[in-house]
Amino acid sequence: MKINHNFTDDIPQIIENGEIYISTEYATASHLCCCGCGERVVTPISPTDWKLIFNGETISLHPSIGNWSFDCKSHYWIKNNQIIWASQMTAKEISAVRQTDAKRKREYYSKNDKKPNWFSSLLKHVLGR
Repeated sequence: MKINHNFTDDIPQIIENGEIYISTEYATASHLCCCGCGERVVTPISPTDWKLIFNGETISLHPSIGNWSFDCKSHYWIKNNQIIWASQMTAKEISAVRQTDAKRKREYYSKNDKKPNWFSSLLKHVLGR
C-alpha cells in the first residue's frame, strides 16, 4: 500500500485517505489510519517522538505507528511512502512501549529544561498569538 506525502503550512481539517500531510512549521504529520477505520493519526516530529526522513522523493517516519488507542489497534511503518504492516503487540508490550516513551520524554525535557518547540508553535496557532 502506498501513501502520498504533502508538505503544507497547516494540516487541513479534512484529510484524504492515502495522504499524509506534513507541517514543518508545527513539526507534525497527520494521516488517516492505514487500516481504513477512518481515525485521524497525528505524529509529532521531535527528538522524543517521530523522526521524519525526506529523501527528495519519498518520506519515512520512525519509529513505527502503533494506533493502540484506536479500536483497530493497527501497527505499521511508513517507509519510502509505503505502508509496511507490523505485527500486533500484546497489552503488556504496548504498556512497556508507553512507559519507555514517557521515560525518554521526561529525561530529555528535564535535561534540556525546555518545552517541545512544536508545542509552543501549536499554542500560538491555536490561540492566535
